[in-house]
Amino acid sequence: MVKDMYTKIGSWAFLIGILIALIIGIYTAYTIEVDKANFLATNNGGWVVWLLAVLGAIVGIIAVLGKGTITAKEGPSFLIAGIALLVMAPAFWSMTAWITGPWIGALLAGVSMCLAIFVAPAVGLLAIKLIWEIGKDI
Repeated sequence: MVKDMYTKIGSWAFLIGILIALIIGIYTAYTIEVDKANFLATNNGGWVVWLLAVLGAIVGIIAVLGKGTITAKEGPSFLIAGIALLVMAPAFWSMTAWITGPWIGALLAGVSMCLAIFVAPAVGLLAIKLIWEIGKDI
């Protein structure tokens, strides 16, 4: 019964985090295109960054406890996908000035950065868990 509760909390935290990251990523793209400013660097954007990081940490903690939606079998795949996101975000962010077409560079940068902020704590915690499991078998 407790596992079901943790699974629901992890699932909802993951879904809410992804939705917030997508919405704020699109809004960040709008601010980049219209104001040539970054919403994530403002005071309100800072609160959103903290919210995404806390939701990502909740997902990561529940995954580390083995009671969330990310199972031991899915852990390595989640880590690879998360690392790809973490590498992709700064790459897109640095290309906003020279990606042609309206909104394309800003949209890629905003959405990928918000998703990376959300996924980073979960990837970090899960990586520590997997490294611990590999090291304890030696």
